[in-house]
Amino acid sequence: MQRRDFLRFTALMPLAAMSLRVSAGSILSGTPIERVPDGQLHRFELSAQHFLLDGKPFQIRSGEMHPIRIPAEYWRHRIRMAKAMGLNTISLYVMWNALESEPAVFDLTSGNRDFIRFIKLCAEEGMWVYLRPGPYCCAEWDYGGLPPYLLRNPSIRIRDKDDADYMRAVARYFDTIAPHIKPLMAINGGPILMLQVENEYASFGKDLGYLEQLKSMWQARGIDGPFSISDGLGQLQKADTYLKGAALGLDGDTDFKAGQAIAGDAPVWVGEGYPGWLTHWGEPDFQTADYTATLQQLLDAGRSFNLYVVHGGTNFGFGAGANASGDGSKFEPVITSYDYGAPINESGSPTSAYHRFRDAIGKSVGDSLPAIPASPKMAKWPAITPRPWASLWDNLPAARRVDQPQPNELLFAQDHGMVLYRKSLPAGHVLEVNDVHDYATVFTDGRYLDAISRVDKPGLPTKTQIELPESAAKTGCVLDILVDSFGHVGYGHDTTDRKGLTGSVTLDKQVLNAWDAYSIPLDAAYMRELKPSRSFDRPGIFFRAALHLDEAHDSYVDMSAWNKGYLWVNGHLLGRYWHVGPQQRLYCPASWFRRGDNEMIVLDMHHTEAALIRGVTSLQG
Repeated sequence: MQRRDFLRFTALMPLAAMSLRVSAGSILSGTPIERVPDGQLHRFELSAQHFLLDGKPFQIRSGEMHPIRIPAEYWRHRIRMAKAMGLNTISLYVMWNALESEPAVFDLTSGNRDFIRFIKLCAEEGMWVYLRPGPYCCAEWDYGGLPPYLLRNPSIRIRDKDDADYMRAVARYFDTIAPHIKPLMAINGGPILMLQVENEYASFGKDLGYLEQLKSMWQARGIDGPFSISDGLGQLQKADTYLKGAALGLDGDTDFKAGQAIAGDAPVWVGEGYPGWLTHWGEPDFQTADYTATLQQLLDAGRSFNLYVVHGGTNFGFGAGANASGDGSKFEPVITSYDYGAPINESGSPTSAYHRFRDAIGKSVGDSLPAIPASPKMAKWPAITPRPWASLWDNLPAARRVDQPQPNELLFAQDHGMVLYRKSLPAGHVLEVNDVHDYATVFTDGRYLDAISRVDKPGLPTKTQIELPESAAKTGCVLDILVDSFGHVGYGHDTTDRKGLTGSVTLDKQVLNAWDAYSIPLDAAYMRELKPSRSFDRPGIFFRAALHLDEAHDSYVDMSAWNKGYLWVNGHLLGRYWHVGPQQRLYCPASWFRRGDNEMIVLDMHHTEAALIRGVTSLQG
């Protein structure tokens, strides 16, 4: 059973079974204290199966949220929401690839990348921090947080201490962030209680030496723990990769007795407890879960826990990752929303689960909780119809000649977006396009023929063979294969999920050679250089509209009338939309709108005529 399936199963395990397992490992031993970060030095320790803060038992009541998925102006609001629910700690991943876009090119301050400021806000709000800096995080984020530039190396072996290129990149990352993290450790007067060494490594490998080396690398940079690991219990038992002396976080499990048999005297806690779940494109509905009874049992037992996630936020831009089997099959890309069915929803409002959790935690700690912060205002706006503006076909860069199609990363050092593969075909009948990563539209002489989807869901075109029209079959034609990508696989053993065409193309079973390839990264530089077009006769059109707003508030942009593509608001890429659902609405924060006219740009892979766009106030409706 794959880890994601396994944890989904355990998260929804019948509560009677969960209750027995929780009570078997109860550790009630006095009332946990409630100290808050105050700028003073604090000693957080792992001792005798307990967490200790300044020598006294401490219960971590944590909720996970990721600053990269939250507009920076809402960071404080979301932290306050977690505190008002009764939590005392914020857990966060640091997505390496959000900070280092190119080798040695780091940005730790722009937009929502300034995770150090986020940690300081946690301290200001009286919240401790559990830091999970990777290098790998999973998190349904693109490539599990690893920088996709690693895939430009044809022989890269990620999460491998014996791959010198990978470990040099990790060292560069640690060198960059460690000086910022060190002063924020509790022992130095900051709010960070504990630092996780890697993430869910037992689901990937069996080299305990890799984890030991990462720990040593942190220590060499002045960060001496306490350290933790987090993993599925079954995977950890099989891989035998427990890092001695580290706190053991159980993901989707509450069998503390079995966990303690691995960890010895180190504390065992719920490293990830799932109040919701992730959703993939093409699933029938948004995924949910019910964690109320399990949370109550953890509170009754005095167990520390981390809710994954208390607030999910949004996979803005190209942030959404994907899952797949170890051989790359069963490819399942994650939707743009990371709402996750969390207690605090994508736009920052409390759900019914939030109120249930707040009631349970409030009764458990015996203290009055802070008032629930007001939710950000959501606004509707009337439907608008964009106009065709620029054709992708009129905005192609210079071609690169290649013998065989190759992935984006190897051809152009391109991490995301699209690649066009073009070739003049001889006469022939049956075209076969193999290994499309991840969605292709196919044209002959500018005429749309068909699409090919790597995502295998009902109603999607997954056949790789295409019959050419009679005229093209008899006389030949110009073939265009436009390949769009989803996020890189971020979990499991498919660690070389390169994008574009990764296999051969044949005509009547004969391999086709000599191609022209065009890079279409859809990044900010590409979008700035777009030139208007006069002809819009085939799909691949940028539509543009002006939306006038008297006031700027949060909104969801309803794209249900469109097919598949991307949406930009005032230059900000909200993310992907796709008619297969279940998501049809993209969240846009108030700060990305402005009073007056707003520019909205849609790139649709199938539409040649515009459709309606409207503003609504919820993800579902």
